[in-house]
Amino acid sequence: MSKRIAALIALAATLLLSGCGYNTLQSTDEQIKASWSEVLNQYQRRADLIPNLVETVKGFAAQEQQVLLGVTQARAKVGAVQATPELINDPQAFARFQQAQGELSSALSRLLVVVEKYPELKSDANFRDLQAQLEGTENRIAVARNRYIKAVQQYNVTVRSFPSNLTAMLFGFKEKPQFTVEDEKAISRPPKVDFGKPAAAPK
Repeated sequence: MSKRIAALIALAATLLLSGCGYNTLQSTDEQIKASWSEVLNQYQRRADLIPNLVETVKGFAAQEQQVLLGVTQARAKVGAVQATPELINDPQAFARFQQAQGELSSALSRLLVVVEKYPELKSDANFRDLQAQLEGTENRIAVARNRYIKAVQQYNVTVRSFPSNLTAMLFGFKEKPQFTVEDEKAISRPPKVDFGKPAAAPK
């Protein structure tokens, strides 16, 4: 008899939790973790490309020290941020990570603009290969971030909505930080240089 009562209690608890959004909170939380892991992988892929990119540019444009140093310093700042799975539970740490990645994106954009002044560099096979890898990585970053954004949106809506908000409070589910609107505008314009068109002649 006691086993039957226990089974009924377990069934009732399962129905209660599923009806109050527990399963949705659990599944979207796991989706956020998976999406964030992919975001980190793609950002790391970009960071790994930078040393070779900087060295290649330096071989043709060593005089562009300020721009090259800016990229190197921005990459170092990114590396100084502890990019762990727990980062998505710390809004302040998430903001620091986002700012560092944004500064690196800006530094890379300035570098690729400078490249336009050096035709020999633009035609170098090694540089073209690195630039293609960088552009592909930027696109993968955008896709990974978009998946993360959608997962966080669904999760945060569940955390704030009744009655699932009560379940969230009971089990310690809290809202996750999100990428800012300004940052989304920047990421929608990944660094890109059109090597097919010659630079305009100065007037």
